[in-house]
Amino acid sequence: MTTALLIWVLAWTLIAFVLMGADKWKARHDNWRVPEKALFLSAILGGSVGALAGMYLFRHKTKHLSFTIGMPVILALQIALVLALRFRGYLAG
Repeated sequence: MTTALLIWVLAWTLIAFVLMGADKWKARHDNWRVPEKALFLSAILGGSVGALAGMYLFRHKTKHLSFTIGMPVILALQIALVLALRFRGYLAG
């Protein structure tokens, strides 16, 4: 994986994790919430590991089927994409 891609994924992983924690905190304190679209977008942009970690660490959105199925599917697709790009020589090992 290239350095730029690794930095991108790590940054979005942290962002997605923080968004999950912030949304859980806001839900408990009757505050404005992080839109679900933003949570999914942060995962799609590379933060699926952080989103999944945040879901289970904060026990947030774990009863929503769209999250319990959607986030692992996003992660699987991202892994498949990276492997395909690596196999075809677009990503250095």
